[in-house]
Amino acid sequence: MTIDVKDKKVLVRVDFNVPLNDDLQITDDTRIKRALPTINKLLADGGAVILMSHLGRPQKKLNEDGSINVKKFTLRNIAPHLSTLLNRPVQFTDDCIGSDAEAKSAALQAGEVLLLENTRFHAGESKGDRALAEGLSKLADVYVNDAFGTAHRAHASTAVVADFFSAEQKSFGLLMESEIENADKVLKTPQRPLVAITGGAKVSDKLLLLERLIDFADTVIIGGGMAYTFFKAQGGEIGNSICEDDKLDLALDLMKQAKEKNTKLLLPTDNIAADAFSPDANTQEVDSMSIPAGWEGLDIGPKSIEAFSAAVAEAKTIIWNGPMGVFEFDKFAVGTNAIANAVAAATKNGAFSLIGGGDSVAAIKKNGLDSEVSFVSTGGGAMLEYLEGKELPGIKAIRS
Repeated sequence: MTIDVKDKKVLVRVDFNVPLNDDLQITDDTRIKRALPTINKLLADGGAVILMSHLGRPQKKLNEDGSINVKKFTLRNIAPHLSTLLNRPVQFTDDCIGSDAEAKSAALQAGEVLLLENTRFHAGESKGDRALAEGLSKLADVYVNDAFGTAHRAHASTAVVADFFSAEQKSFGLLMESEIENADKVLKTPQRPLVAITGGAKVSDKLLLLERLIDFADTVIIGGGMAYTFFKAQGGEIGNSICEDDKLDLALDLMKQAKEKNTKLLLPTDNIAADAFSPDANTQEVDSMSIPAGWEGLDIGPKSIEAFSAAVAEAKTIIWNGPMGVFEFDKFAVGTNAIANAVAAATKNGAFSLIGGGDSVAAIKKNGLDSEVSFVSTGGGAMLEYLEGKELPGIKAIRS
């Protein structure tokens, strides 16, 4: 981030879409903390910082009268904690554009911080509305995008606003630079062997990623709910396990692709089956191809944990996106937790590890291992699309 900001007003797109409890208190401030290096550098370099972000989906959760639920989705709830983290006052506007935002932006001095109201209070935000983007651009001299978590959205504040700044007036923030650099380390210059771990419920959600990984990884591990589609495709009995019946041929095709490209595809050989989708369900260890009627697989079994961990231990580069089981239930988080520890151990032995995706990140954090892996991405969907090889609108807007 080499852009000159001295005595300039800097409009920064951050990702402050943090979880709040019923009392509207922040329960996880990771995304805010990851934005601090960029904010502090811009302030240290003599800039006045104007922050914009979305919070939740206010347009999809309107009040009964059709109005915006300001109390629940206002970024005013974020301002006090941000002020504490920055150790300086944070001013706030009642809208992200308009007279109040313009007046407070104009009066802002070097070293001061202004937080704009939720950009998604405007329906035009998610539609990439140019008038909204232009209104935002009028607030500052320079635009910095540091919100990797929303880089896959062509929204007014993430991509379109960049059109109103010249190449010399726009830049990535430090977090965005770090996200791109670490993803490129995996995609463009990986040390081998490269082991990719994928999980989650549906093959359809990860189709492009699986095809891409099969193309360049040495080993692809498939866990989570999507594995049962592969078992059934091969003629296995999967009981009540989750399955995409319309993707059986696709699963077989992915296995064929892996064989043709000499990519090792590892599926669970055993699973923990439950008699109900419940944290208190009765369980039994079963062969992956022989899950009893009335039972459903909710986690990988001990043999699979051992095999997957062994593959991870040999890796020099690791990508992990998606849990191995129903991670929200402790009884079925054993496989995911084991993989988290295996990735951390491999990292300690010199492997480069990239963690992307909500549940993978949650597993790393839950096990206290976030400082034991190489890089934890702040963008689940954005990282997924970047790994798939897509050009993200928020990145393209800065580079173009």
